Amino acid sequence: MTTHWSLVLAAADCEASHGREALASLCQIYWYPLYAFVRRQGHGPQDAQDLTQEFFLRLLEKDYLGDVDRSKGKFRSFLLVAMKHFLSNQWAREKTLKRGGGRAFVPLDAISAEDRYRREPHDDETPERLFERRWALTLLDQVLTRLGEEYATTGRRALFEQLRGCLAGDSASLPYADLAARIGMSEGAVKVAVHRLRRRYRGVLRDEIAKTVAHVAEIDDEIGQLFSALGQ
Repeated sequence: MTTHWSLVLAAADCEASHGREALASLCQIYWYPLYAFVRRQGHGPQDAQDLTQEFFLRLLEKDYLGDVDRSKGKFRSFLLVAMKHFLSNQWAREKTLKRGGGRAFVPLDAISAEDRYRREPHDDETPERLFERRWALTLLDQVLTRLGEEYATTGRRALFEQLRGCLAGDSASLPYADLAARIGMSEGAVKVAVHRLRRRYRGVLRDEIAKTVAHVAEIDDEIGQLFSALGQ
């Protein structure tokens, strides 16, 4: 199984379009965790937007891919280390093009990003911890988005919206009878539908995690790290 991150690493040595597309896909999904990291480092909203945009532009230009250890490394770990290096480089800060300077890669929604950041807990959480938590939540959001789209293609989007709350919590405590009455299904059918949804959820989660690791053997460990970042 070839992962997205493996394609990106391979593309560091050549002009492979598939690797470039894989990097673009990953960056478009995970820009907010890095934006939040930059904000928590003390940068204002506009500077954080400019820095995050410029960082991803340099990634696309492969400025930072050449030194990546091909034998190990996860996408989230690489992103954080690379961003720290970028921020610590005074030249990089001075050369960041203000308000994008006509160079835009990741479609940052400044209003949405800052609105999300204002809702972050105002505690002593470190920038690194915030990044890890936002990485985990972003990935789970991606899993739910994919699941919703899958159900929608088979005309079951309404069923997904009714059952998605069952993905969390103990099966024994789920209100199957209430759900059955609301959906118009038997209680037994609801239990089967929830079981199938959870099984597919686990499959999509593994698939999304696989896109961010260099080796399939790292998937289980990364799933553990994900739930650890969420305090579960």
